[in-house]
Amino acid sequence: MKLKTTALLGAAALALMAGTASAADLACLITKNNTNPFFVKMKDGAEAAATAAGLDFQAYAGEKDGDAAPQITAIENCIAAGAKGILITPSNDSVGPALKDARAAGILVIALDTPLADAEAQDITFATDNFEAGLRIGKWAAAKLGAEAANAKIAMLDINKDNISVDVARDTGFLVGFGIEVPNLAVLASETDPRVVGHETSDANPEGGLRAMETLLAKDPDINVVYTINEPAAEGAYQALKAAGKEGQAIIVSVDGGCPGVASVKSGVIGATSQQYPMLMASKGIEAIVAYAKDGTKPMVSEGLSFFNTGVNLVTDQPVEGVESIDTTKGTELCWG
Repeated sequence: MKLKTTALLGAAALALMAGTASAADLACLITKNNTNPFFVKMKDGAEAAATAAGLDFQAYAGEKDGDAAPQITAIENCIAAGAKGILITPSNDSVGPALKDARAAGILVIALDTPLADAEAQDITFATDNFEAGLRIGKWAAAKLGAEAANAKIAMLDINKDNISVDVARDTGFLVGFGIEVPNLAVLASETDPRVVGHETSDANPEGGLRAMETLLAKDPDINVVYTINEPAAEGAYQALKAAGKEGQAIIVSVDGGCPGVASVKSGVIGATSQQYPMLMASKGIEAIVAYAKDGTKPMVSEGLSFFNTGVNLVTDQPVEGVESIDTTKGTELCWG
């Protein structure tokens, strides 16, 4: 069966796609944007799996993280087209009502990477254990500093202020791993530890990472640990440190494990990153839609978790005792983007 793939930006363009595939065998992928390598590879994984399964396939994207309106339009279009399943990396929880409409229409809804706060808005989430991803880079950073961790000055570069679940999980996981008390693991910035210089919005891209790092350096020029939500933000943070003449004076840690990020670990720009596997998330999601379309079978969560865990590895060439990791050679074998 011919595969139909379209990745569009904006609600107006998305509206043109309604009803272009067979109602019996359509799977939709809706990502936060189509520029971040993580989402590009997620689309590649979903498209390849859909091709192999003989599904029609449509891919949609917002323009940036937090851009929910195009995602809502895409959900409505997938419902109108009679899709069997929707895979989505939700920009924020405002897409929840539309996804509940999709479920009410008999569509399997799988959140990829970012679960929604409303459990009724998705059937299941396929994701990295984002808290674990943050925990590992936090433990690594603390171990690298040793006794000096007690005097650390930490910059936190989050996605935005929307309290998105993936943002919160990575952020709080890092802090807990570093040894900082977090009173509320469900919200950003509940900690009061003076070692945290501040939290700034990076929009999960290089430009935002640069801007956020400049803001935090103005607040405290002696920052020596930089947590970043992802590797594009880490790239921007590094550029800000370099421009300020502080290259090499701060440990940068991140999450993603894309090939450019692993290369940055190899070159020493990033000290360690937690590698996740977007192609696996998407391909497993398509497999679940195929099973659901066949006989109504729904996927199950991993044992002991509230989601299906697609795995995580810490990638660094500076291993520390007590924190399991792989080196950049292995990380390059497993990377994406």
